[in-house]
Amino acid sequence: MYLVHAALQPAPPGRPLPGDARELLWAAVRPEDGVEHVVVHPDAVPDPVLGVYVLANSLASAEHRASEFCRRALVAVPEFAGWKAMKVAAPLVTPFYERLLSAPAGPGRNGPGTLPSS
Repeated sequence: MYLVHAALQPAPPGRPLPGDARELLWAAVRPEDGVEHVVVHPDAVPDPVLGVYVLANSLASAEHRASEFCRRALVAVPEFAGWKAMKVAAPLVTPFYERLLSAPAGPGRNGPGTLPSS
């Protein structure tokens, strides 16, 4: 299973997501989409983000499936008229791990320990 993010761009700009966005988009899922779960991040900057958990054999296939699902769902659901999925890709987690490694956690987990490999 892969997590793919889709940056959702409203038309007109600044238009908020429908309050029941997750339910509306979940209702548009078809079995052939391979979508297992959707989550909405309405406060993402600069635009809301849709997280799509997709079953696929590869990352490329998952991104393609998520892109096709978003394209179709945004057209099919009237509350999303004019919305577009701009960037559909697996999110990079590097910033998360960099924050963990640079946190003042002290010796041990995520900090220098007594063993040379830590």
